[in-house]
Amino acid sequence: MDYELRRVVEKSPCGRFIRYDEMVGGGACKEVYIGYDRVDEIEVAWNQIVYYVEDEALKNPEKLFVEATMLNSLIHERVMKCFKYWFDSKSKTLNMITELFPSGSLKEYMSKYDNGIGVDLGRIKNWGRQILEGLNFLHSQSPKIIHRDIKCDNVFVDSDGKQVKLGDFGLAFRLMEGNFVIEKEAKGTPEFMAPECYDGEYNELVDVYSFGMCLLEMVTGEYPYTECNNRIHIFKKVHTGVKPASLGKVKDSRVKDIIEKCLLPVSVRPSAEELLKDQFFLYNGGSSTLEACAPAASFLSSHPFKGLPCCARDIRNLYLAQRIRA
Repeated sequence: MDYELRRVVEKSPCGRFIRYDEMVGGGACKEVYIGYDRVDEIEVAWNQIVYYVEDEALKNPEKLFVEATMLNSLIHERVMKCFKYWFDSKSKTLNMITELFPSGSLKEYMSKYDNGIGVDLGRIKNWGRQILEGLNFLHSQSPKIIHRDIKCDNVFVDSDGKQVKLGDFGLAFRLMEGNFVIEKEAKGTPEFMAPECYDGEYNELVDVYSFGMCLLEMVTGEYPYTECNNRIHIFKKVHTGVKPASLGKVKDSRVKDIIEKCLLPVSVRPSAEELLKDQFFLYNGGSSTLEACAPAASFLSSHPFKGLPCCARDIRNLYLAQRIRA
């Protein structure tokens, strides 16, 4: 590809990285563009997060760089690389240069390349094993790191679909004191949040719970709890131990067993390290097709609240308010 034909709209302060006007992704507060590393001569992802005057992060510079500094310090084959970051005080924009994944997230990859005949069990094993390797690495750090938003949207795929890496560490947290996070405003994506998140006291095993839901999403091609109409309904089911309806679509007993282990109460829930030792994830070759897999189109089914991280306290308060009115 002739990079000279692309329109360069910005350069990094050091001049090493350039940003093109081609956007490849983003979210509510982040935009991701294709960039180029002029030294290593490779394409990169140029992430931009714009802050506003009222944002609390601007009053505490350390908060601005939490995700960037964390990614920059984590060197592992299952974690997205961060090459450079800086804050542009004039535009109030945080810039991060990270690896570029042309195939996008695992969710995007599955929706694009699922051929309608089902999900290959070999790939499920491979992706699941690699996600667990990434989680095991995070959880073995000192202090431990909890990702807090594991889902297929935040797992990124290389061009051939064989290698995946954990990304989007915007909600990640270092467990600096004790063995539990004690926080009134636990954040995450409702469909993937463990019950203890809503109680405001949890540990790294919330990532294992989310991994179970992520595995369920891989197998069925749909978000957990699509039967729910809103976040409050999801909270009610999660907090009372009602499993997602899509779990009933999983016909392979081995996969279903792994998912159910991940959804166990925190006191008996296995760690990422323990799950990696499960026979299912061992490198034994071969593949088969799972019987119950939703078509790729189901990945695009939407709810107005689907996939958006939120404050667990808000969901709980809304639910309680509804009960009081009733």
